[in-house]
Amino acid sequence: MTQSTRGRSDPGTAPRRKRPKNRKAQIALVAAQAFSERGYHAVGVDDIAATVGISGPALYRHFPNKYALFVQAALSTVGALRTAAESAVTGDAADTPAPERLDAVLQALISTTVADRRTGGLYRWEGRYLEPADRATMRADFAALNAGLAVPLRQMRPDLSEADATMLATSALSVIGSITAHRGALAARRIESLLLATAWAVLRCDLADAPPAEEPMPDAARGGLAVTSKREVLLAEAMKIFDARGYHESSIEEIGAAAGINASSVYRHFPSKADLLATVFYRSADRLAVATEAALAASTNSAEALHRLCAAYIDLSFAHPEVVSVYFAEIGNLPVGERTNLRNMQRLHVEEWVHLLTDVRPDLPAIEARFLVHAAIGQTLDVGRLIHFDTGSAARGRMRALMRTVLGTDRA
Repeated sequence: MTQSTRGRSDPGTAPRRKRPKNRKAQIALVAAQAFSERGYHAVGVDDIAATVGISGPALYRHFPNKYALFVQAALSTVGALRTAAESAVTGDAADTPAPERLDAVLQALISTTVADRRTGGLYRWEGRYLEPADRATMRADFAALNAGLAVPLRQMRPDLSEADATMLATSALSVIGSITAHRGALAARRIESLLLATAWAVLRCDLADAPPAEEPMPDAARGGLAVTSKREVLLAEAMKIFDARGYHESSIEEIGAAAGINASSVYRHFPSKADLLATVFYRSADRLAVATEAALAASTNSAEALHRLCAAYIDLSFAHPEVVSVYFAEIGNLPVGERTNLRNMQRLHVEEWVHLLTDVRPDLPAIEARFLVHAAIGQTLDVGRLIHFDTGSAARGRMRALMRTVLGTDRA
């Protein structure tokens, strides 16, 4: 072989493509984005392989099955947050003042979440499909994230009880994670600045001084006679099962059995499982619309209206926590038309809050107000889960204080 031809391939042969060294990480990232946006059951291995640009068999050289890929994607997303938080403070953390530790951890969590915004829905909503051991690993990561904020927070605020510090840390994490639940467009630096200021406001919130909710829970679900209509019982049982097992893991037979009827009888009330899901969501949207109208009608200014809206949203969410949880996790499983209609209804509801918030805080741009509204609304699920959706007046009063803190109306 001469010097001029050494190293050259045959002109009739296509050059061999080198396999990227980070192929496994690339596959995991694509999978995390797909699972987050479309849900675990809606994504196939061939879909992921095609996006990466490889064949299905080539993907299986890295992951033995779809579940293994899901575990890698799910645990790596929350694991990235934990790594970022634990690496935020260099040197001996005990020698770093608590405010500096908190600020470093918050900035690390925020920058990681902004960078990985498309995958956030995976660890927030799809964890139910993890097997018990893997779910325990994810929960341990979340507990470590919470402790990474709660421990230095109590050092900075020694008056805080452990429960209040945990609640405030959960709220701050919810604010940061809220950007994964919507696609509002804003420059990364502005998002980071907004989230950092809001998370700090939450950590400084005085829950001990939060006035309890004076009015009782308005929903009849907290007492009175049980509903006997089979249609209503089916709706209630379906939401419980969807919340516990996930939409795709739930069957019409299981829902019917919980309601005391057989599967064929379920179809007399609802033509499909998706129709069951859509019916509950539409009903919840109607309840929210009525509550919003009542809050506006009873208010004399925008600040009062926002206060009433916070109270109404908390009461509705705590009366039907499974509906809120299922909505965030399962709306993607509805037919396109139903999904579009419901999201348009949600968008209009958010815009009502944005209009009021920018009226109360005229210095706040509408796009940033929209981010804060999504963060405030997200509190009801994330912090609500922590306190087991306690409907007592003290718990609801604290939730209202947190929502107003996120919106910034406690300082307006």
